[in-house]
Amino acid sequence: MGRTSTAKERLVGAAEELMRGRGYGSLGVAEICARADVRKGSFYHFFASKQALTVAVIDAYWDSQRACWQGELSGEGAALERLERLLAAMTGVQRRAKEEAGAVEGCMLGNLALELSTQEPDVRARLEEVFDEQIRLVEGALVDAAAEGAIPAGRAGREAAQAVISQLEGMVLLAKLKNDPAVLDGLWPHTLLLLQAADRPQGS
Repeated sequence: MGRTSTAKERLVGAAEELMRGRGYGSLGVAEICARADVRKGSFYHFFASKQALTVAVIDAYWDSQRACWQGELSGEGAALERLERLLAAMTGVQRRAKEEAGAVEGCMLGNLALELSTQEPDVRARLEEVFDEQIRLVEGALVDAAAEGAIPAGRAGREAAQAVISQLEGMVLLAKLKNDPAVLDGLWPHTLLLLQAADRPQGS
């Protein structure tokens, strides 16, 4: 029986590693193939384009994170405790990157979304689907938190969940810019403020 090829998995892994550090635009297929130790001619056996490979990278990256998101948000404890654990896990990723590689790498999904905001529609569409899934997961926790009386009912919808994700992504971006994971120390306190702030009339 012949050996099972791992070339496709190596291409995805190499592309993810390179994109984490360099982004999308500066990478070429030849460099990705060299890092993966795969012949360039074989690349197109697995992927029609660099864009198709990038969608596969996004899928692999999110597959590796989804279990954490689902596990923390549907685990034991009160809803806000579960949300806090998720945000702590996400900030932990940035702290470990700083310790191990000397740099806060940021969120690869957020980095790609910023870089490709007006390019590569297939990649952007997949990124939007992933962020929508994250929003739905957080929204479920906020619905539970409202039912527990921990947050106002008006903070339990999609817009509030989107604001939580936006706050997470924004603070991770600042931590990357400053190369300082301590920026993330305020993430949870400010998330609580966002969720528990009283509604105010426009212009007050």
